[in-house]
Amino acid sequence: MRQILTLTLNPALDLATTVPRVEAGPKLRCTAPSAEPGGGGVNVSRAIAHLGGTSRAVLALGGPVGQQMAALMAAQGIDVLAVPAPGETRMSFAVTDKFGDQFRFVLPGPVWGDADMARVLEQLQAEAAQDALVVLSGSVPPGVPDDIVARLCAALGPGRTVIADTSGKALDHVADHGKSGLAVLRMDSAEAEDLSGQGLPDRADTAWFADRLRQRGCATRVIVARGADGSVMAGPEGIFHVTAVPVPIRSKIGAGDSFVGAFALSLARGDLPTEALRHGAAAASAAVMTDGTELCRAGDVATLLARTEVTPLDA
Repeated sequence: MRQILTLTLNPALDLATTVPRVEAGPKLRCTAPSAEPGGGGVNVSRAIAHLGGTSRAVLALGGPVGQQMAALMAAQGIDVLAVPAPGETRMSFAVTDKFGDQFRFVLPGPVWGDADMARVLEQLQAEAAQDALVVLSGSVPPGVPDDIVARLCAALGPGRTVIADTSGKALDHVADHGKSGLAVLRMDSAEAEDLSGQGLPDRADTAWFADRLRQRGCATRVIVARGADGSVMAGPEGIFHVTAVPVPIRSKIGAGDSFVGAFALSLARGDLPTEALRHGAAAASAAVMTDGTELCRAGDVATLLARTEVTPLDA
């Protein structure tokens, strides 16, 4: 199996708790919080581990919170390569009330400089095998240049496969400039609509936009998640839709990261991209069945995989 590295520049210690009701004014008495290491790439590595695979998580960590994150990752059996962050690792907080509504509070990360970014790219170059699969997932911290994706692909060079599932200015830069060197670019429907400047209500609309990004060289393959309507993937072989299995929703946290983890693991094992798409869809559906930040379970993914279906779409 090919080596998988996940890169998380802006990890967070995810705390989750419940309260009877969220309202302004009175003190809100919370249940005992659960703590999980979080951030896009962290969750991708966790999902891969849940599915029986292995990866190395490259994390920018700082301070006591960073130390706690590293310990939690090690306790889950995940190989961690820690690189120094320019400040304290951030925290996030999810509160669920008795009505099932979930409120998510996310703090900013430390501000980065050019030397911090250069150090991470140097570490990745040293650690990545020549045919490695590298996943950049999650937000990027303040100070990281907008062209981080292109810089990452250039630093890793040919032979290594880069998957990006990011947001904000980093995603905007890929969409605006193209020619990033990416193998796979994934986004959700809201991000796709923001980039396109219009609604994408139908699969055909999403297919058109994903293929437009692909043709502009933003990535070899572009995947757009459509929530309960599954995902669309545009690639050299054509455009495909994968179904999302209807399941009871307990928490939407980590559905996208579970998708990316299962997709990357499938590719690393040598599966075709359309088969990897099925694995990603099954993992995303499995993730929403679990509480809080638990992500997908291997048994649920195996059950749901048989119910996913990939069909070709017209551009």
